[in-house]
Amino acid sequence: MGDMTTAADAGPTKSTSPDGRRVWVQDRLVSAEEARVSATDHGLVAGGGVFESLKVTSDGAFAISRHLARLSRSAKALGLPEPDHQRVREAIEAVAAECDYEVGIVRVTWTGGVGPLGSSAAFGPPTLVVADAPTPAAPENTAIVTLPWLRNERGAMTGIKTTSYAENIRGLGHAHERDASEGVFVNTAGNVSEGTGANLFVVLDGEVVTSPLSSGALAGITRDLVRAWSPVVERDLTLAEAQAADEVFLTSSLRDVQRVTRWDDRRYADDGPVVAGLRELFAERAAADLDPV
Repeated sequence: MGDMTTAADAGPTKSTSPDGRRVWVQDRLVSAEEARVSATDHGLVAGGGVFESLKVTSDGAFAISRHLARLSRSAKALGLPEPDHQRVREAIEAVAAECDYEVGIVRVTWTGGVGPLGSSAAFGPPTLVVADAPTPAAPENTAIVTLPWLRNERGAMTGIKTTSYAENIRGLGHAHERDASEGVFVNTAGNVSEGTGANLFVVLDGEVVTSPLSSGALAGITRDLVRAWSPVVERDLTLAEAQAADEVFLTSSLRDVQRVTRWDDRRYADDGPVVAGLRELFAERAAADLDPV
């Protein structure tokens, strides 16, 4: 197969697929079954791509500007051309406008485009795909486990949201096998880093603490908003110290602020006041501003 094609020669039309979904590919909406990318796209062949996942509701996609900024940072770190923000915003808004469910996810994928069947740089031009899917609303409480694998806080792609997600897939699968919704990585220094798709916070003597980015954690959008809207201390946390916390919670685009009531064999109350207050604060601020900057 050559460069990316879309089978919609006459322009976008309503999909005939069972769910009626349409996908943005490069510069237009096409039906889900018509969407095409090259078999030699570097994102597929070598994981040579970056992505963002945005929460979408009937009000639209949340925090687009922050997600676009991180997409550009990730692209630069991977050596990809910077995406045109206006073009990507148009794609996100077009896909989000067709969402007819209560809560969903809009996934933006930006790859190097067609490339070699190996690790050398892609030939380009870059590929842009924006798709959506409904998702259940995150429950208020959840369980997490410590993963048996370490996060390399000094890795070349640490802290970058690339499509090379196999490590996180394996980690999340490990958590699901143990009736948990998330797995937590400890780094090579023995400190807590992050989850497979969420940042971790703990409450110690009334103080909200989260691991610094130097721990290998991703600069999560929700993490940054919690830090902007409420006092948070960033410092290294050993696993023992973190698990001894009074309250624990996760943040991510789809979880917002989610309380942890079980971490491995340790239990936490489901009514801690600090997490309750942060959940309420985040909901209020997010509802008041769809694109906080």
